[in-house]
Amino acid sequence: QVHLAESGGGLVQAGGSLRLSCAASGRTFSTYAMGWFRRAPGKDREFVAAISGSGGSTYYADSVKGRFTISRDNAKNTVYLQMNSLKPEDTAVYYCAARPPGSWYVGRSSYEYDYWGQGTQVTVSS
Repeated sequence: QVHLAESGGGLVQAGGSLRLSCAASGRTFSTYAMGWFRRAPGKDREFVAAISGSGGSTYYADSVKGRFTISRDNAKNTVYLQMNSLKPEDTAVYYCAARPPGSWYVGRSSYEYDYWGQGTQVTVSS
């Protein structure tokens, strides 16, 4: 079982930056991929970014490529999402998610992730 807890959301003006963090429980953090997803009001949950267990491979949705950066610190059991040049359309609840421990595949669909955090609200004002 993996427990996830996000932090770092808030209100920011368009063009600003935020960094989200997601702390994971357990001692096998480096063995599974992590992802960030978001759900905007009235929309389905969508993929934002994912990172392999080692941190050597990263993937991004086209809508955030070049503005967002996913990273991880395996010594701290934490994954980050640095969000720059934020736009009002980035407003959403952001969720971190974990693949099953020991699974090396980096998924980009929500059904490929077994563990989810409670979400953190990001609001970008125009």
